[in-house]
Amino acid sequence: METVAGAVTHDPPPAAGGRQGGPLIVTEDSELLDDLLRLCAAAGATPEVHHGVPDRRGGWEGAPLVLVGDDAARRVRGAARRRGVVLVGRDQDDSGVWRRAVEIGAEHVLMLPDGEQWLVDRIADVAEGVGRPALTVGVIGGRGGAGASTLACALAVTSAREGLRTLLVDADPLGGGLDVLLGGETADGLRWPAFASSRGRVGGGALEESLPELHSLRVLSWDRGDRIAVPPQAVRSVLAAARRRGGTVVVDLPRRIDDGVAEVLTQLDVGVLVVPAELRAVAAAGRVASAVGMVLRDLRVAVRGPYPPGLDDREVARLLGLPLVGEVPVEPQLLRPDGGTAPPGAAPRGPLARFCTEFWERALVEAGAA
Repeated sequence: METVAGAVTHDPPPAAGGRQGGPLIVTEDSELLDDLLRLCAAAGATPEVHHGVPDRRGGWEGAPLVLVGDDAARRVRGAARRRGVVLVGRDQDDSGVWRRAVEIGAEHVLMLPDGEQWLVDRIADVAEGVGRPALTVGVIGGRGGAGASTLACALAVTSAREGLRTLLVDADPLGGGLDVLLGGETADGLRWPAFASSRGRVGGGALEESLPELHSLRVLSWDRGDRIAVPPQAVRSVLAAARRRGGTVVVDLPRRIDDGVAEVLTQLDVGVLVVPAELRAVAAAGRVASAVGMVLRDLRVAVRGPYPPGLDDREVARLLGLPLVGEVPVEPQLLRPDGGTAPPGAAPRGPLARFCTEFWERALVEAGAA
């Protein structure tokens, strides 16, 4: 057991996927009820309120989360044991609260007001039906023009085509905009500047619904206006909300590592460093890998040909000291003067799509999500 934000807790159980609704509140303490209703409202959840164990069948067992006021602990002693019960009190000096928590099988003991933020997050989790977080992959170029944005788009397009909930995040404000690469620069929806003032928790569902939908995936990119700095805490909140929705998140990373990018790196499961098969590119990629590797543990290399004599994808990986993802193939339609009309990876049988499909198959198995 550990103390977190005024609560003594076991690790919370994973919730099932799909929206579940609000928690069950059991209390007769009007002041405590007012506080709990306020916290539910902050989490975007509508609770069910009772003075004791609900009479209707399944009312106690079926609630995704049960908040029992300390005043009501004795009234729920005989209820069926279940997970997700929180005993909520105010008196930090009341040692008897731990005994009452054991008597009702509570997994968490939380004291207000210290534990308010933890409780808001927990209520929002169950309201959103949070399950396994999204498999989150960052793509970064070993040098400028390496093709990282192309690969990031192709990975996202392939993921969406496989039926996974997919979000593509453009983390480079100085890039050309991933919505442009996907042909959706005029699509309705919010861009990064709209989230610059985000603090605390951002609702995952609200985030997803607010973003442009292109090629069956959601895209968070930049607008065409003046550059607006997005604070690191806003980056953290937005990406955390995206990950709570499950599926996959693909992030196109800039080569410079600032505080905002560092926040992204802490939430990545896998990083892919795209490196052209050139000695100068390998040298530049080594510096990028050194900086990224200070935050991200799992960084791999994807190599882009053509190859000069004596250099191939395995040799590039060896020189960088990184695991090899493979060789990023050339997509013929992307070599056309107009770049083609479809986004990278859109041709299901194309070489780039096949590369991305194999990448996701391996990554999902490694993550235990397949």
